[in-house]
Amino acid sequence: MRRPFVAGNWKMHGTRAENADLLEAVLEGLPAQPTAEIAVCPPFVYLWEAGRLLKQSSVALGAQSVCAEPIGAFTGEVSGAMLKDVGCRYVIVGHSERRAHYKEDDALVARKFLAAQSHGLIPILCVGETLDERERGATTQVVSRQLGAVLDLAGVQAMQKAVLAYEPVWAIGTGKNASPAQAQEVHVHIRSVVAAREGANDGKIAGALRILYGGSVKAGNASEIFSMPDVDGGLIGGASLKADEFLKICAAAQVH
Repeated sequence: MRRPFVAGNWKMHGTRAENADLLEAVLEGLPAQPTAEIAVCPPFVYLWEAGRLLKQSSVALGAQSVCAEPIGAFTGEVSGAMLKDVGCRYVIVGHSERRAHYKEDDALVARKFLAAQSHGLIPILCVGETLDERERGATTQVVSRQLGAVLDLAGVQAMQKAVLAYEPVWAIGTGKNASPAQAQEVHVHIRSVVAAREGANDGKIAGALRILYGGSVKAGNASEIFSMPDVDGGLIGGASLKADEFLKICAAAQVH
């Protein structure tokens, strides 16, 4: 059984006061021992304080990116060791906004994935297609290429200590989302790509891999999306900034 997982990506939002109020409300609203795993990914400058507020809670701390280099003269970057040092368990790599706005290509994303794991962090690897790519029928080709770059560098065994997130770029922050059937179709494809690399493992790594859906998940559609057999939870953007919305999404994940 794959444990459901809901991760909130706060992106570039929040203040110290807002974050404290949000986390207080989330922690108050969650069950003492949630069946789904929950994580939040604040901006870098708030990680330490968020970690302090989450201490001894069931909610894990994650970061939104990581440098591919371990140490050195890389102004403005944050290493995996630093993230681990402030209490992070997870880190998002390859988010579509990093790929689009900061020109992170497949090779760099793969290096970031490896850097995260080398410091004991669990990468949440994001893959997904643009609207143009979907309309051209290139969804599986794009996802295979993005995932393949990581598998080529890190090997299929690395997927045992990773989480995947399928995020159709056309559904992020647009209010649109892939239908449950569309999400399921791509999640099945992701498992097939991993399984094809396993050889003698007989698909065990692919079968155990948690694959989240990310793209305008809200309280109103979470239950339907999470009900798909290969959707193991969500990578949540804007809705993770509203405690009541985020709690409803977490509750939807608890029952699957």
